[in-house]
Amino acid sequence: MSTRKAPELLLPAGGLDKMRAAYDFGADAVYAGQPRYSLRARNNEFKLQQLEQGIQEAKARGKKFFVTSNLLAHNDKVRTYLRDIEPVVAMQPDALIMADPGLIMMVLDKMHSGAWHHVPIHLSVQSNTTNAAAVKFWQRAGVTRIILSRELSLDEVEAIRHECPDMELEVFVHGALCIAYSGRCYLSGYFNRRDPNQGTCTNACRWGYVTHGADTDPNTGDAIERTTGATHPPGGCGQPAPVQPLRRMAARGDSDAWDDEDGAGSGGSDPGSTYIMNSKDLRAVQHVARLAAMGIDSLKVEGRTKSRYYVARTAQVYRRAIDDAVAGRPFNLDLLTELDGLANRGYTPGLLTPQPMDGYQNYATGYSVNLRSQFVAEVLGAQGQADAGLSGDWLQVETKNRFAVGDTLEVVHPSGNLTLRLNEMRNAQGQPVDVAQGSPVRVWVPLPARYEGALLARVLPVAA
Repeated sequence: MSTRKAPELLLPAGGLDKMRAAYDFGADAVYAGQPRYSLRARNNEFKLQQLEQGIQEAKARGKKFFVTSNLLAHNDKVRTYLRDIEPVVAMQPDALIMADPGLIMMVLDKMHSGAWHHVPIHLSVQSNTTNAAAVKFWQRAGVTRIILSRELSLDEVEAIRHECPDMELEVFVHGALCIAYSGRCYLSGYFNRRDPNQGTCTNACRWGYVTHGADTDPNTGDAIERTTGATHPPGGCGQPAPVQPLRRMAARGDSDAWDDEDGAGSGGSDPGSTYIMNSKDLRAVQHVARLAAMGIDSLKVEGRTKSRYYVARTAQVYRRAIDDAVAGRPFNLDLLTELDGLANRGYTPGLLTPQPMDGYQNYATGYSVNLRSQFVAEVLGAQGQADAGLSGDWLQVETKNRFAVGDTLEVVHPSGNLTLRLNEMRNAQGQPVDVAQGSPVRVWVPLPARYEGALLARVLPVAA
């Protein structure tokens, strides 16, 4: 029997419901953002009260809860940082995920002086740790775990593990990839005046861009900017935008919608545009066994802005991959297929393994697409059955996307998944209906009571 240590499975939590889904489907730990000081400042359901509740629930379940506080601070936030992080430290999360060296120094000073309880500090991927010397530097500074840069190969990760055997190491295995070096990007700040490293990125790398002929300076040969009547994208400063030699397409809506894991991104690709900076999504489930064999301490899934369905499916798949690796079982190819059930931009192992040039980028579209299945409903339970004139194996669901009688549905549940054909359905009043619109509305579907809390996905027809 294998005695290989199981790495921690770390999932994102954009809210308490996603935290619970992560734990239900197999996560050992979650990470959530501190209000105002994390890199998902615009999309964060956690306030102090929710953080405290999440930490308490995690402890009650024997799970871990990390608080992300990883912005790179300007002076105005340095001045308020200790005041705002002190109540978070007092809640005793299992770790703080931080990036700014100055803020780390300030927090450690408070802890070493005895003024604050000790909370371990994990170094964020934003700090771009790419070598063993940097790991040792941060270890000497008092950091207890390093989240390694996504720019490393598996061989490089293994070498760092070998040179730093007594330091906790964490590696990203799934989720969106940034075109820039672990988030060090100026596009959003340039186009929208929203700084990615202040938590307000507008995903300008996901936009379509077109080329046009440029006038050139006769003295230098450089392209000359030309100004049009176009304006900055929604949320920008509203001033005329200079036309560059490579310029973005007109906005197709709120860029946040393009990262919609339910595949409902707005618009389609323009035949004249290219998504030249749009990275495919990371998927490294096939490398879990090797990472576990190296002794990597934590495997991390990106996606604090994603849905409960995304959290549940990724937790379930990576939990199985870890358990198989620890038990010495061969990799299950079905896990790749199950991740295809999530909307994605195409998958890549990223820089973990060498890829052809088109293996990293999706030049065709800037938004996620469903290829295998689509999240359509959450199963609420049997409450209200009698009022609808029903009894027995009927559960009420709340729709997220449209589905209909005759569809093949996948029931995603912590106890195991089930695929079935939907032969009948009732509306909230118990009357037969053929279609459930994604408004949301509530309908009844025939399911045993044990599937309360499940998620429903509609299996999509295979393209010819």
